[in-house]
Formats: sequence, structure tokens, C-alpha cells
Amino acid sequence: MSRILVFQHVAAEPLGTLDPLIRRRGHRMRFVNFERQPDAQPCMDRYDGLIVLGGPMNVEEQATRRHLRTELGVIEQALKQDKPILGICLGAQLLAHALGAAVIRNRQPEIGWYELEANPLGRVDDLVSGLGSRSPVFQWHSRTFAIPHGASHLARTETCENQAFRYGRNAYGFQFHLEMDQALIERWVGLPRYHAELVAAGAGQDAASILAQTRQAMATMRASAHTVFSRFLDRIGPARRAPVVSMRELALA
Repeated sequence: MSRILVFQHVAAEPLGTLDPLIRRRGHRMRFVNFERQPDAQPCMDRYDGLIVLGGPMNVEEQATRRHLRTELGVIEQALKQDKPILGICLGAQLLAHALGAAVIRNRQPEIGWYELEANPLGRVDDLVSGLGSRSPVFQWHSRTFAIPHGASHLARTETCENQAFRYGRNAYGFQFHLEMDQALIERWVGLPRYHAELVAAGAGQDAASILAQTRQAMATMRASAHTVFSRFLDRIGPARRAPVVSMRELALA
């Protein structure tokens, strides 16, 4: 049975739709929640894959958030062991940083729904091709990563060039939040800290418009997410049993 190590940074940013998919497939998970366990010292040796989730902190905060250094060390272990890695938002920035790439402020924040465009490499990539050539994705970030040396640039948006990359065979960084469902988006726009960030960003989308777009776009993103995440999990190990996916699960939450 495959074992997956999951790094979570805050309670508000969980695995989302990845969680039930992983459980249906029969993989075992170990969560390290660095908000609750900032001094945790996980090791990659006993695990078959690594997922690093998003969070409101930034890569440059390593001096005050020592767990970021811990995470970078484990990412380096996973890279050396050629184990599948999926970094989401902050997780993608940490992966890029571990590979020597810069993480800087994007020219403007992206918060809400944006159209992701796969480039030629992305359209033939095993994972990102599951999104199609163009796809709606949910975003919540103000920083962006450079594409690491030797990595393949896979996707962009109009307002952020570097949205996805693959390093080697198994390491993927996604700037966007493919794991979101409607309930989680509703939670984010309602949380005071997140709502304040949304207002301050001035990104052209307010809470009402985000929720309206969510009702229109969520079914498409969830179907794409199921394909992409299933292909990533296939790299970690086969499902214990073939997952049964209902139309309800692929519909709006």
C-alpha cells in the first residue's frame, strides 16, 4: 500500500478534492500540519510520494518560519529519491526554490478565476494535458516562481506567465488551486484575513463575482482535477481498487 506524506500549513488550506480521491484509491496518508507542529522533522524515506499544499506565508520567511527550511530539506530528499512530488501554490514555490529558482512578487495578485493556457509542452504532458489547452482554474497568490533550470514550463495565464512546471519525471509545481471545491472557496472569501487580502489585491474580482463564477466553472475544474490528480497518484502507486466516481462528485459541491 502506497504512503503519501502531506505538508499542510493552515487549516483553511486542506487537500480539498484530493482527499476523497486518495482515500478511495486506498493510499495511506500522513499529514504534517506545520501550524500545529512547527518543529516537526519528517523524513521522506518511508513514503512513496509528497504533496505540499498552499499557505499564506512566503518562501522568504524562512528566518521566522523555520518549518519552511524543514520542508525544503524534505523536498530535496524526495527529488534525490525520484519520488513523485506535487506542490500547490506555496508548495510549488517551495519546490521551485529547492531547485534553485527565484520566487518573487508577481506583477499583480491573482485571486479568483482565471483561464489557464497550456503551452505546447503542457498539451502533451501526462498530467497537464488533462486540463485541455484552456481551462478555468482558481487562483489565490501574489508571488510567482521562475521556472527552474532543467524544468519544463507547462502552462500560463495572461497575468502570470509561470503557472505549472515539471522537473524530471515526477516533480510538478502548480501555482493554481486545482484542489478547490465550492465550499472551500466560500470559506476563503468569508474568512477575515482572506477577505482583507482579496480587497487589498484590487485584482478586479470581488467576493460576489468570485462566487458567481464558481457556480459556472466549478464542474469543469473538478472534472479536470480528477483526471490530473488521478494521473499523479498513479505515479505514486496503483489504486487498491478502481475508484468509483459518481456524477454528484464531479458536479458542483
